[in-house]
Amino acid sequence: MAKRDYYEVLGVAKNATKDEIKKGYRKLAIQYHPDKNPGNKEAEEKFKEATEAYEVLSDDEKRKAYDQFGFAGVDGAGAGGFNPNQFHDFDDIFGDFGSIFENFFGGGSSRRSSSGPNQGANLRYDLEISFQEAVFGTKTEISFQHEETCDNCHGTGGANGASRKTCPTCRGAGQVRRSAGFFSMAQTCPTCQGTGSVIDNPCPYCGGTGVKSKKRKIAITIPAGVDDGKRITIPRQGNAGRNGGPAGDLFVVIHVKSHEYFERDGKDLYCAVPITLPQAALGAEIFINTLDNRKIKLKIPSGIQSGKLVKIRDEGVASVNSSSKGDLYVKLIVQTPSRLSSKEKALYEELMKVSDPSDSPKLIKISDLSRN
Repeated sequence: MAKRDYYEVLGVAKNATKDEIKKGYRKLAIQYHPDKNPGNKEAEEKFKEATEAYEVLSDDEKRKAYDQFGFAGVDGAGAGGFNPNQFHDFDDIFGDFGSIFENFFGGGSSRRSSSGPNQGANLRYDLEISFQEAVFGTKTEISFQHEETCDNCHGTGGANGASRKTCPTCRGAGQVRRSAGFFSMAQTCPTCQGTGSVIDNPCPYCGGTGVKSKKRKIAITIPAGVDDGKRITIPRQGNAGRNGGPAGDLFVVIHVKSHEYFERDGKDLYCAVPITLPQAALGAEIFINTLDNRKIKLKIPSGIQSGKLVKIRDEGVASVNSSSKGDLYVKLIVQTPSRLSSKEKALYEELMKVSDPSDSPKLIKISDLSRN
């Protein structure tokens, strides 16, 4: 079978930079790595093909020879004479993709032993609160599951005072190395699960883990002004640490319900109220209900147009980090009466005569409409 052009293999142009060549190879190596495709001969061949192409094109001298003479210029550098021991660029290529390779292959080259004290995992709790609770603050109680240090073995994992010993498989490293194509990669030790130690007589209450899952209730305070998506940190309420490590944290993520009459934009509140045609034309003073059910006076200027906003200072949302408050914006909606009494109808007819409305109104600019 004829060999494919190295540039074609990596999916790059002939004038590709070194970074583009590296990115092309990295993509293919992740896709076709043998550990991700066990027993797949086609994937293994594609991985070897991509590695061979990268080994040549990443080297300035070899690339120059290949560009000038083709495969004949790099005899001995291809698959037939490729020496994997001369290929030392693995960390450089995949340094930013450690977590990806850990997911694919069970560990990365930079993974360290977890035999020492390890902090427990952080936990997340999603809490839904009302619009008013977010604006004015509240206190509530939440219930959640987390891991606590085992009461029986006090976190040692051993029954009746049994102690742990160095894992015979990884000799305390927490990792074992395995061959993966041209590379030697580290993965979590299957015997000790990365702890670096094992115990012959595990605690019957926690199975040797040193921790047990328990349900816990705690009271938390939601500060006034908290916004949707805000994360509140409760220190040391996550999972218990291992080998004497500290517990993780609990992150409470706030989800705020929408309100029927009010909306929020940062520290400002918005609502809408209807007014009559006479109130809009002549101006008036009305009372509106606030979010906390107070009545406040609102002065309507004469000649107000429907959709205009009137601001009431310091009636918005308090800031979490300061004493300042936002404003309340009231949108005035001028309502046209759908039913008129005979007296109202007579008055409107008189108004029509006085105002002499045009039967050929001019068009309104879209830009003027957007200001309302």
